[in-house]
Amino acid sequence: MPDRVAIWLLLIALGGCGSEPTDLPDPGQWRVINYWAIWCAPCRAEIPELNALHNETPLRVFAVNFEGQTGEVLASQASELGIAFPLLEADPGPLLGQARPRVLPTTWLVNPAGVVTDTLVGPQTQESILRVWESRRGQYLETNGP
Repeated sequence: MPDRVAIWLLLIALGGCGSEPTDLPDPGQWRVINYWAIWCAPCRAEIPELNALHNETPLRVFAVNFEGQTGEVLASQASELGIAFPLLEADPGPLLGQARPRVLPTTWLVNPAGVVTDTLVGPQTQESILRVWESRRGQYLETNGP
């Protein structure tokens, strides 16, 4: 009987150790995770670029409030900045095995397997993110196929 309990406890402990993130939206797609704050001037400057990236390319862009705002406060701040792409109320860092960024803005490129391939620090443009994505996408396709 003690062996059964030990095996059961081991299975429970290992249950959360899967390598595929299941809570990050749009699994199987290339994703861009952008950390921002209402007081961050460079964050404000890059929002139109991120809106265009989300609307005009295959990349899926998600916003994460650096201060952990949720609900109406989050929606209000996002509206003030003109964020037109989805907001994540929960920080995906732990899910992706990443520490919380220390500098804003920070943008992560996440491949279809849910792996952060690049951490981009400072304000980004649609062109700068596409340049990194096209390079990583080519590497990903060589390794994993279409």
